[in-house]
Amino acid sequence: MKKKIATMTTVAVVGLTSAFFSNTAHAEKSVQQIQDERSDIKANLSDAESKIADVLVELEDLNAKIARVDDALVENKKQMEKTEDKIKSTKKEVNKLEVEIEKLEDKIAERYEIMKDRIVAYQKNGGDIKYLEVLFGSKSFGDFITRASAVSTISEADADLMEQQEEDKKAVEEKQDSVKEKLAELTDMKSEQEAIQDTILEQKEQNEAAKQELKDKEAELKEMKSHLQSKDSNLAALEADIRQSMESNNNGTVVGSSSNVTAAVTNSNSSKAAPAPSGNVGAAINAGYKYIGNSVYVFGAGRTASDIRNGRFDCSGFVSWAYSQAGKSIPATTSALSGTGTKVSYSNIQPGDLVFFNTYKTNGHVGIYVGGGKFIGSQSSTGVDVVSMSNPYWSSHFSGHVRRVK
Repeated sequence: MKKKIATMTTVAVVGLTSAFFSNTAHAEKSVQQIQDERSDIKANLSDAESKIADVLVELEDLNAKIARVDDALVENKKQMEKTEDKIKSTKKEVNKLEVEIEKLEDKIAERYEIMKDRIVAYQKNGGDIKYLEVLFGSKSFGDFITRASAVSTISEADADLMEQQEEDKKAVEEKQDSVKEKLAELTDMKSEQEAIQDTILEQKEQNEAAKQELKDKEAELKEMKSHLQSKDSNLAALEADIRQSMESNNNGTVVGSSSNVTAAVTNSNSSKAAPAPSGNVGAAINAGYKYIGNSVYVFGAGRTASDIRNGRFDCSGFVSWAYSQAGKSIPATTSALSGTGTKVSYSNIQPGDLVFFNTYKTNGHVGIYVGGGKFIGSQSSTGVDVVSMSNPYWSSHFSGHVRRVK
């Protein structure tokens, strides 16, 4: 009987022990699964945080770009207003010249009438006879002197009138041509500035749209991060409940739990990725590269320390500044640059040569040739950038005018 009871007791103990180890093993398996899932979540959290940081950097860069574009809009508007004032002033000059022209035309008409009257009088007195016939037709020496004096006076007076006529006509034509040319250039300049302003406004809209996309992306990533943190928190609570249950069943002993936690932390930490021409000509070319992607076109800019610090240039201002970085002083207007140095043929072009384009006027745009069929300059659509000479727009506006800076 005692043997039977002992046997039954032994079976019961073995059974309970088997059940206990079975439950413990199951619990440990669940803890490991939770730790694995939490490790994946932490890796995703790390990735989300990294992407959020990247978005914030992009937003900061974009905000700086938007600020430059806003500043360019203000500066170009000022230039447009100045041009508009010049156009108004030139139109006043046109009106004033038109009044002068009317007066000159009246004088011309008056002289014309005087000459007609003289011709009629001459015909009445001398008929249609020649100069010598008038003189030799005199009846006496006194008559001869009188006729000679009259013919001479009429000839000189007519010559003076004709000379004044020609001078006044020339003056009228020169004034008309000068004013028309000036007004046409200002009108073209205004059109160019308006096109630049439209381009910059378009850039602003694109930048604002990109900024909104980044903000939406940031919000989406933050929401994902919040969701992952919530999920990780729930798993942590579940893991704690399982551990507490295991401790209760094993009188506070948890087999292998310390090593599992250590492994989970190690896996979580290990999921984080580690942050991964020469001479003067070369100096002039290379000077502008630092402004690519962080500059803006402003009409008339690039001539002050503030402009240069903030990456604001127009085409000629950029070229002049770039060469100043190489110790060369050259003009800062396209008209003056078009006469700088020596003119060379495009077939002999070299890096550092100035290339000109006919935009709103002849030689209205200028850049620095960098080789390989490309030039660097401040373009209205991009700010400082390297552009291909074969670009449809630039190739159609290239004048063939190339100058080498001495």
